[in-house]
Amino acid sequence: MLRAHHITKKFGQLIAVNNLSFHVKKGRIFGIAGPNGAGKSTVYNLITGFYPFQGQIEFDGRDINGLPPHRIAQLGIARTFQIPQSFPSLTVEKSVSVGNRFGSLEKFDPVYIDEMLYFAGLESQRHRPTGDLNLLGKKKLMIAAALATKPKILMLDEPMAGSNTKEIKALMELIRRINVELGVTIIIIEHFMKVLTELTETLLIIETGTEICCGDPRVVTKEPRVIKSYLGEAYAEDHPS
Repeated sequence: MLRAHHITKKFGQLIAVNNLSFHVKKGRIFGIAGPNGAGKSTVYNLITGFYPFQGQIEFDGRDINGLPPHRIAQLGIARTFQIPQSFPSLTVEKSVSVGNRFGSLEKFDPVYIDEMLYFAGLESQRHRPTGDLNLLGKKKLMIAAALATKPKILMLDEPMAGSNTKEIKALMELIRRINVELGVTIIIIEHFMKVLTELTETLLIIETGTEICCGDPRVVTKEPRVIKSYLGEAYAEDHPS
């Protein structure tokens, strides 16, 4: 569904993404992890059209290199951000409506807005200003607004950051439901390895923009290269084979 072929991004002398290739299959949950500064969010920015780059990215068999972010969103790739983004003066309902109006090529669909508010657990807060939401509410709002674009792929950037155990469990359940019930392919960047090992079917570990390992998360997390460069010996001792 999504293929990255030898993508490279440089910022001056800094190589943020280095000759990286990967394939995200339709209907799957694909994870990306690595140390801070590994280039994970830069990969998201390349996929969604924020930066020019070397290499090629294909979505549904189409080369999307050079397309602007709004056009890529309209083709079916939606994303969230590490820091929740919202329109503080708008209500929850109107904020989700923005995604449907501008992120989809289809006619504005208020019924679908209602469905996404309910799906994300925001129905009771639909008339609240988004600025009044707590962190979990803002994360659900970002997800609902992204879903309002009717995406084929939803890209989540560290959705669990700053969340407690109960909130993480709720977000994991929401992500599973998006994948299974809505049929949306998921790409997720996350530091909580337990989240990735429980949610994803394929896990890509990168460091300095380069692939260290990619495959079944249960196998990847046992790889000596991954333990040495990212997880650490303490993780390996706590998670024996």
